[in-house]
Amino acid sequence: MFAHYLSFAVLAALCSTAYADPQATRDDIEISRILNVPRGTVRIAKDPRNNALYTLRQDGSIGLIDLAAAIHTPTYSRDDHGIRSGFTGFAIGPDGSFYLASNRRGPRDSGHFALTRGILLDADTGERRWEQLDPDNLPVDVPIDDILAATSLGRDPTTDIRYALKTNGDITLVPSGTVYTATDHGFSRPSALFIDADGTFYVLKRIDLSSYNIATITKGEIDPSNGERTWFTLAETAPYERCDCIFNHEVNGLVVSPDNRSLFINSGSRTDHGEIQDGNRQFSDLRETALTAIVLRVPTDARDLVLPNDRDALRAQGFLFAEGLRNAYDLAFAPNGDLFATENGPDRDMAEELNWLREGHHYGFPWRMGLEDTPQQFPDYDPANDFLLPARFTAVREGYYHNDPTYPPPPRDFTEPVINLGPDADAYRDPADGQIKDASEEDMRFGTFTAHRSPLGLVFDADNALAEPFQGDGFVLSWTEGDPDGDDVAGPFNDPSQDLLHLDLAKVGDNYEARVTRIVGGFSNPIDAEIIGNRLYVIEWGGGRGLWEITLPQAATETAVAEAEGIVPAEFALAQNFPNPFNASTTITFQLALASQVELVIYSINGQRVRTLISGSLPAGHHRLQWDGRNDRDEPVASGAYLYQLSADDFVATRQLTLLK
Repeated sequence: MFAHYLSFAVLAALCSTAYADPQATRDDIEISRILNVPRGTVRIAKDPRNNALYTLRQDGSIGLIDLAAAIHTPTYSRDDHGIRSGFTGFAIGPDGSFYLASNRRGPRDSGHFALTRGILLDADTGERRWEQLDPDNLPVDVPIDDILAATSLGRDPTTDIRYALKTNGDITLVPSGTVYTATDHGFSRPSALFIDADGTFYVLKRIDLSSYNIATITKGEIDPSNGERTWFTLAETAPYERCDCIFNHEVNGLVVSPDNRSLFINSGSRTDHGEIQDGNRQFSDLRETALTAIVLRVPTDARDLVLPNDRDALRAQGFLFAEGLRNAYDLAFAPNGDLFATENGPDRDMAEELNWLREGHHYGFPWRMGLEDTPQQFPDYDPANDFLLPARFTAVREGYYHNDPTYPPPPRDFTEPVINLGPDADAYRDPADGQIKDASEEDMRFGTFTAHRSPLGLVFDADNALAEPFQGDGFVLSWTEGDPDGDDVAGPFNDPSQDLLHLDLAKVGDNYEARVTRIVGGFSNPIDAEIIGNRLYVIEWGGGRGLWEITLPQAATETAVAEAEGIVPAEFALAQNFPNPFNASTTITFQLALASQVELVIYSINGQRVRTLISGSLPAGHHRLQWDGRNDRDEPVASGAYLYQLSADDFVATRQLTLLK
């Protein structure tokens, strides 16, 4: 799943040891254990309406955390939402709707099939035109009932010649003599042959869906009249091919857009680095599929969407948001509305990425991870000379790194990951000599984290509730232990990991750079995080499975002191409103470095003026205004996203807020 070289069953065995409490690297960070979470807890999510915290377990049960009483109360079970198992993703939208991601294998006796037709072009030579047919949209002249009842033997009624279909795909004359092969009709391991009255050949392949994944996105929507939650299927993928290996990352990470209109869904890769994984010869030469290594976007008001295993169809229907992501297990929006995702890297010692996700961009997988090309794509690749192959990892042990002349060429230009400026989580192994080095000390561009860290639990201070140096910044956990002082165990090398990192992001050109600092260490396989005000909540998979509260310096306290002491700010600034989203009123805070003519206006998302909160002169200092969700005519406005803009002399700043009812 998120740990790219371990299954959940193995995780349970490895994470039974008791660990010491996590420790902060700064004196102004406090850490306290709230309670233990149940075994199998994989996600934590916040209801933005009231900051209530919920957890999701792998068995589908959802629990509510009472922070004041330190109680974890079961709230929903699989009997409520109807999904039995395979849960990997959990998100709560601005309106309180729950979104669950689950995965399952299809049944063996599924009734699914693939069909190809061979139309005779030349009776003398036997030349045929072979074409794949869509099982869901068959031409009216296709005798489907006869085809489904057919066996591996067929008779051409126009010639009375009998044919046999072999398991390798050959169509042979009876008793012998190959006429057509799998190369002609396109099916390996076909199931049946039928020949109609016109001599047209039909080759059928029955699909055993137990080798396929089907992902379901379930929505739990609240009825505002009674507070009851109604569960239904928002979207489901068509069956897509699993790997007969441990690298099926499946559908997992979810996040709802701040305007509550879109749900973003990660569907991870089925390979380690784009190698052929044919499912024990079921899927000839298959590497990735149309539904793997991508981020999807679907409308939150949809029902029963079908996400096809066809990249062009996904793009045409507007579902394909971004490509080339090995496993974007966690997604989160920054305060400015930019979408970010963490990504697990391969078994080779290549960087684990943080990416700024943008529509239509390709982030390189499997051809490029971090800032480095996957060497298997090059014809002269010899794994014996590759310093970045740790023998303790599965893909290396199983020989998945090898000379690969059929590796496809890169399809297009790629978008780089966020650059890690250090000082932490930037160790790398030099491909030239195999030595472990520090990217920031070497003044080397690095994108983004030390190999095998498995970054999880990405959150942002979206409300600007934190004091500097954390205000408005991101935070991410690292799951894998590794070796903090060397390179003796699987995981990150010369890098403590199992920690909380502070991400100080800055936009540079058309991308971001981040100063990455380790602020808490010593967790036991931390798996997910949420943020409420100036407090981060971290759940662990290992050790005692604790829920930890990490208290960071709070902005409001410092602002209040500055106002009380009459301190004049050094610069103009507009803060994010709080709370956000809101359903009654919200507070907008701003500061003026000089006495100014000020205008603070609420706009619709289309730019229409909704409410002028102030238009006049204000002194230098800190100021707060409230908006009650009404327009200039004192009428309540509709739920949704709005913009607020501060103009103070030459200073102009705009932010977005969300009103819920």
